[in-house]
Amino acid sequence: MVSELDQIEKSRLSEPDEGNKSTATKQDDGDAPKKKGSKLPLIILAIVVVIGAIAGVIWWFLHRNQVDTDDAYTDGRVVMMASQVNGYVTVLAVNDNQFVHKGDLLVQIDPRPAEAERDQAKGDLAAAQAQLANGTISLEKAKTTFPAQLAQAEGQLTQAQGTLYNAQTDFKRQHAVERGATTQQNVDQSTASLRSAQGQVQVAQAQVDIAKLIPQNIDQAAAQVKQLEGQVLQAQAKLATAEVNLGFTRLTAPQDGWVTRRNVEQGNYLQSGMQIMALVTPDVWVTANFKETELGRMRRGQEVDIEVDAYPNLKLKGHIDSIQLGSGSKFSAFPAENATGNFVKIVQRVPVKIVIDQGLNKDQPLPLGISVVPTVLFK
Repeated sequence: MVSELDQIEKSRLSEPDEGNKSTATKQDDGDAPKKKGSKLPLIILAIVVVIGAIAGVIWWFLHRNQVDTDDAYTDGRVVMMASQVNGYVTVLAVNDNQFVHKGDLLVQIDPRPAEAERDQAKGDLAAAQAQLANGTISLEKAKTTFPAQLAQAEGQLTQAQGTLYNAQTDFKRQHAVERGATTQQNVDQSTASLRSAQGQVQVAQAQVDIAKLIPQNIDQAAAQVKQLEGQVLQAQAKLATAEVNLGFTRLTAPQDGWVTRRNVEQGNYLQSGMQIMALVTPDVWVTANFKETELGRMRRGQEVDIEVDAYPNLKLKGHIDSIQLGSGSKFSAFPAENATGNFVKIVQRVPVKIVIDQGLNKDQPLPLGISVVPTVLFK
């Protein structure tokens, strides 16, 4: 009996073990598929790597002949308008961001002071011209008067010499006769007449010497005319300056463009040289700062695709116009001194001018200084 009970007990105790064995076997059987499927992530990763490599090769193939930069901005010509005369603004003919054509009035400055200066210059010119006309007539008269004065002086000298001859003859006669045949009064009178005649001859001779300076006198009159001509030229220059200053009271547009940065109002007093507004011309291009390592294949005329950050749907076409002969740091206010201290090589950027050929919309002009992304297409 004991042995049978022991066998039953052993059987009962052995049953859980078989259950555990069965459970363990089932767990092992369930883990087996999992171990077989553990390579699936590796396969997916490999596929992703292959796809990425293929995409990279395709991207490189498509972009191997391209280079772009986001360090690029629109650029253009800006004309700074400034007053050239002093005065109050009487007319302000433009508003902010208004498009104007060449010759359109921008600002009118009070013209009355300039008109007064012009009228005064006209009067000075008229007076100088009258003096010149008078000097010219005097020169023409001098060419006839001075030779005539010489002839007149020579005639007076001849007349004086005749008087002297008579005085000398009378003097000799009065002193040659006996004292009883004449009087002392006659002798004294002959002596006085002789001396007077001698003096008249000297005066006449001096007049002849003076009258002989005909070329010098004519040259003096001609020099006076030249001086008056110079005064006329000065008066004409003053009148021209006054006319120019009067024209400066009308500030007009030198070319087509948009009014920007206007800082003037009607009634303001302007000083000469004061900047009052800027004029942005329609000419717009792109200044792209490419790295120096990207310039090796760049040439003038190469095509460029341009994307504008402000207008994503706007696609522009252009070409390389020129490459600046100097990096941006070379023309900075404080260029680097690479010969001093420790040197760290930094990749420099060089401005490249890109002209826009097509794609611009006249109704939607590009502001200056906005960001663009140019892509240079190498061939």
